[in-house]
Amino acid sequence: MRQLEPLLTIDEIKENLAPVGVTHVGVASADVLTEARHDLHQRRDEGLHDTMEFTYRNPDRSTDPSRAVQGAKSVVVAARPYLTDTDPPPPNSSAPQARVGRYAWVDHYAPLREGLRLVAKRIRRSGHRAVAFADDNSIVDRAIAHQAGVGWYGKNANLLLPGAGSWFVLGSIITTADYQPAQGPVADGCGTCRKCLDGCPTGAIIAPGVIDARRCLSWVLQKPGTIPKEFREPLHDRIYGCDDCQDVCPISVRLGPRNTLALDQSGHAWVDAIELLTADDEWIEERYGYWYIAGRDFRWLRRNALLVIGNVADRNDRRALAVLEQYRSGIDPILAEHADWALARLTEHRTATPGATTALDPSGAGR
Repeated sequence: MRQLEPLLTIDEIKENLAPVGVTHVGVASADVLTEARHDLHQRRDEGLHDTMEFTYRNPDRSTDPSRAVQGAKSVVVAARPYLTDTDPPPPNSSAPQARVGRYAWVDHYAPLREGLRLVAKRIRRSGHRAVAFADDNSIVDRAIAHQAGVGWYGKNANLLLPGAGSWFVLGSIITTADYQPAQGPVADGCGTCRKCLDGCPTGAIIAPGVIDARRCLSWVLQKPGTIPKEFREPLHDRIYGCDDCQDVCPISVRLGPRNTLALDQSGHAWVDAIELLTADDEWIEERYGYWYIAGRDFRWLRRNALLVIGNVADRNDRRALAVLEQYRSGIDPILAEHADWALARLTEHRTATPGATTALDPSGAGR
């Protein structure tokens, strides 16, 4: 029979996770997350989740660690920063560039998940059950991180880490091992500040810590279907994700640089909107396959790219106009409608300039 190994201590877990970039580790008991369960049910009943599923799909499951690992006693929570030491500027190109939320520049969950799985394997060698979760609907990651003393809930509903801010992805290990939990949640550090509420471009933060997903641009860009017209201009150059509520947070802005990582050349901070619209699914999958795409249907990224072109393209950009015209005449009714909106928006810009050709006639021929 294989001899059991000594159970890893929390300090040893920190040492094992440091190579994958984890900077903060906490422990929570595996008790039911009663407050989070109540909030999920209430917000779902009020429709604030929109069509989002994830932890809303089954709140009773996602707030009970023992539903993920039978007999669970502890949850080890890890936070990995995703703020980079430098922000890459937009490419030096005349083509319309679409902006990506920082957390999605690279797949930050992959190394975190790998590190957590290795630690979980070590815990299992001591005779306990242990399963790693990261970006998984089995557990409400912010709620369990809050219980683990990793941070407090900011008014933008992000978890803010003391001395570090909110630029972190979270993961956890649910285990039957009995680790000492945190003494209690971290005290609120936001005070009277409300910059995130005032800075949200669509007013999606309807109360401290309460997000109306129907208005949150990060979710609007991910959900399938037609993007409401009221959000199309506020989306501006975004194609995936929105950082505004963190960009204006004094704590995250001031203290975030204490925990950063170097971004390698494979990062995708910007997307050439025309290139994406002229590429096939295989090309998109290779580059952006780690993003959440509803139904793995890349038409939703194309939809977003069409709006970006309408918002930021040069009104005389013949390639942009031709791509919009192509999609407006295509067989996909949703993409055609968004292309039509983008063309109309560029037309508005062009007609304001004396002597400009119209977007609907990019060649200027026939005049």
